[in-house]
Amino acid sequence: MPVAVASVACLALTLGCARQPSAADATVQPENFQAYAQASRALIEEKRLFQTEQRSDELAWNAPYEVRPDAPSDKAILLLHGLGDSPWSFVDIARDLAAQGYVVRVALLPGHGTKPADLIDVQLEEWQQLVEQQVALLRKEFAHVYLGGFSTGANLALAYAVKDPGIRGLVLFSPAFRSSESYDWAAPWLAHFKTWILAPDNSRPQQSPVRYHNVPTNGFAQFYRSSVAVRRLIENEDFDRPVAIVLTEQDSVVDVRYVRELFKRRFTHAASRLIWYGQGDGEVAQQRRILTRTDRIVEERISQFSHMGILFSPANPLYGRSGTLRFCRNSRNADEVARCEAGEDVWFSDWGYSEPGKIHARLTYNPYFEWQSGVIRGVLERAERGG
Repeated sequence: MPVAVASVACLALTLGCARQPSAADATVQPENFQAYAQASRALIEEKRLFQTEQRSDELAWNAPYEVRPDAPSDKAILLLHGLGDSPWSFVDIARDLAAQGYVVRVALLPGHGTKPADLIDVQLEEWQQLVEQQVALLRKEFAHVYLGGFSTGANLALAYAVKDPGIRGLVLFSPAFRSSESYDWAAPWLAHFKTWILAPDNSRPQQSPVRYHNVPTNGFAQFYRSSVAVRRLIENEDFDRPVAIVLTEQDSVVDVRYVRELFKRRFTHAASRLIWYGQGDGEVAQQRRILTRTDRIVEERISQFSHMGILFSPANPLYGRSGTLRFCRNSRNADEVARCEAGEDVWFSDWGYSEPGKIHARLTYNPYFEWQSGVIRGVLERAERGG
């Protein structure tokens, strides 16, 4: 296999993660969020390859949704999930932000929520159009609008906010401004010749109730295009509104050191904070706006944090400490995967990590979730005060 193809294949496995008829197709400009959500649910119900007998649960997990605070609010935030993921990615984040007084809306990117093959023809412009439409709907009802996103969704959020000074602040989780893969540039070229990096077969699951495990080559091509688009906007221009960014040092998808340097140079607001889960270094320690927590917690059998785990509370019923969905396919070692799936005791890490004598599953929760929420709350409060 050529080097470029092999590297993109590695990215496919790493993301674990695609064109469905989307809500944006059904209604070019939805009248309101409720109409958009209803159209999306209808399309998911029609097109989805359901993975369990609990079809109503899967439908709820993959459809757009809104969470409102107990008291009326004039501030709202739109959250955008990553490649291969679903709106369920923000189930804990959304609940936490609503508790802070925000109306939270979580969108579904075209190509998601149904089956991986529905990403074969999707284009970045469809994702960008969705963001524009949903921000316009928020502005009909709320004076203060914020954006947030995970991975590819973070790229979309920042790219929009750079061009719209009315966005008051951002919350970005594992932003994929630049991939850790050297050959990510090959994906748009490769998509013309090879539909799948890893052709679907019966040897491994293609999706779960809440996300895709495999993605067509075009999905990675649009992911790459989103990273190029946001770099062109931010590399030479400061972003002067409050931003909270969350990164893990051992992220197998994102070039986190590039993002960290960009934060120091371009995210200039004094209230902005970058959370860095890792061992850190002297340079990190000297940065007042960068907050570090260790990513190795022996008492919880955590060797390192993961790209996706930062989103979820330890109490999450699917991905938490006692969650029912264990991510055993954390490497290419078939024996370790089988032993994990058989229920042996495991440690937790990002994709591909190994230690002698240990089986590693993907870490799917964040032991620091409550502390992280407090940091984000502080950044958004400064944005609310306009200072």
